[in-house]
Amino acid sequence: MTGILKQTTVLGSLALALVLTGMDPGTSVAQSSDKADIKKHDTTPGGQYAPSLDVLKDLGVEIPGRKPDDPVMTADEFRRATNIYFQRCAGCHGVLRKGATGKALTSEITREYGYEYLRDFINYGSPGGMPNWGTSGDLSEKDIDIMARYLLIDPPQPPEFGMPKIRASWKVHVPVDQRPTKQMNDLDLDNLFAVTLRDSGEIALIDGASKKIIKVIKTGYAVHITRTSASGRYLYTIGRDAKIVLIDLWMKEATAVAEVKIGSEARSVETSKMKGWEDKYAIAGAYWPPQFVIMDGVTLEPKKVVSTRGMTYDTQEYHPEPRVAAIVASHYHPEFVVNVKETGHILLVNYEDLDNLKITTIAAERFLHDGGFDATGRYFLVAANARNKVAIVDTKESKLVGLVETGTTPHPGRGANLIHPKFGPVWATSHLGDETIALIGTDPEKHPESAWKVVQSLEGQGGGSLFLKSHPKSDHLYVDTPLNPEAEISSSVAVFTVSELTKEAPEYKVLPIGEWSGISEGARRVVQGEFNKAGDEIWFSVWNAKDQESAIVVVDDKTLKKKAVIKDKRLVTPTGKFNVYNTREDVY
Repeated sequence: MTGILKQTTVLGSLALALVLTGMDPGTSVAQSSDKADIKKHDTTPGGQYAPSLDVLKDLGVEIPGRKPDDPVMTADEFRRATNIYFQRCAGCHGVLRKGATGKALTSEITREYGYEYLRDFINYGSPGGMPNWGTSGDLSEKDIDIMARYLLIDPPQPPEFGMPKIRASWKVHVPVDQRPTKQMNDLDLDNLFAVTLRDSGEIALIDGASKKIIKVIKTGYAVHITRTSASGRYLYTIGRDAKIVLIDLWMKEATAVAEVKIGSEARSVETSKMKGWEDKYAIAGAYWPPQFVIMDGVTLEPKKVVSTRGMTYDTQEYHPEPRVAAIVASHYHPEFVVNVKETGHILLVNYEDLDNLKITTIAAERFLHDGGFDATGRYFLVAANARNKVAIVDTKESKLVGLVETGTTPHPGRGANLIHPKFGPVWATSHLGDETIALIGTDPEKHPESAWKVVQSLEGQGGGSLFLKSHPKSDHLYVDTPLNPEAEISSSVAVFTVSELTKEAPEYKVLPIGEWSGISEGARRVVQGEFNKAGDEIWFSVWNAKDQESAIVVVDDKTLKKKAVIKDKRLVTPTGKFNVYNTREDVY
């Protein structure tokens, strides 16, 4: 089992400055491909998952120092190529093209292939998951020509975003002494839903009982997640533009009371939950620059910036762009669990003394992405999706206890906790790259023979799943497939009955959520089920384009029948939904 490195990092005026000389990992991760094998293909569901770094396209970058044999590229072409790369490619290949979920595309590697190969590869894609940008119509012939030339020169680097810039972005709209000392509205906050309106840069607060929109609040662009403070008073949203917005639910009307920007691109935010530290701190992790920032929990004042650049856990080569993925708050120690994607490290960041910050570094697996706790809140399970594995950390003992191989490209969201009729407590993940759902045993005390291994693999509708969900009071496991290429599958969900999982081949029921929405236009992709506090109904987003109608469909968990459809012109591209109680208590 991989080891643990415990380190005490003193980050302050007395800190020792370490200057690391980077070693290019590109040649070690490059994928060899037979040029003769390039052909048209239908992009796989896993290949469709190419997270874009939309906001980086707006940063001004210039052509790096030219080399004598660089291809001719005008300034306008370079800007166009940079925009396309940041939008379409950087999410998988990395901002600096050093390789991430996708392969490295440094100029040393691309020049080995040459212009024609790059042009054809971009146009046709590959059976391994590279999208067919040309034949799909996503990129024009001219754009493909520009991109092939662009990949032959050194990549530009976006600007850094250190504490001066972070502090300059920090705003407190309502000071703490002007906020109420008790809840000033009659909302049932525990059954409130925060719904991401992705393309409008907003969230909608929806009452779980009436199904009415209480308020729409401006946030950062394309909110990735919303988290609830330990007290249940505050919501923290983070957009892909790395803007965090703090919302006070106790005010007469829920109000954004503070904001800060912690980088140029980000995905994760969390708050302190350890007893005695409730609402004390917040933390957010950036994709660019690769760093995390610890803030005051009720004002968002930035307190500490920590870079995640460093060595990969396995080959021990320097990586310049190890992005921060999922972050959760420990229930056993005053710590944040920070997952560093490209280097494969899980950092246990102790926030007791920010001036003398202690970080326990756990070597897990590369390409860490998303994950959640088991039902006890002790064990954290996180997908290393490009390695087809799930890493398991004991947050009480601060060590790695398991590394489990699952299906192709696991993408659990926060996962789903079930009581299996044979194997006891299990945690489930679905997959982008195949139709399977892996059930991993999580009870080493009462079911040691099942702990930290895949005890059962279910077959769902198909690949392209992003989230699955259950609830302690539910006998069902819901699995979405919004990225499946088949419209009928992407607009529906599969439901397994937990008490029937002992069958040789457990069956599932298909719920036609898209059809139930009453919407006839668009792709009607159905994404991310979220239970209400009572656990007797589950909400699904019917996600269409910005200029098309979208909706939320509510399903009765007992009958698996349509219970309600929420439609409103303000529901623009609804995606993630976060019930205040379930999010605060880690119920999933």
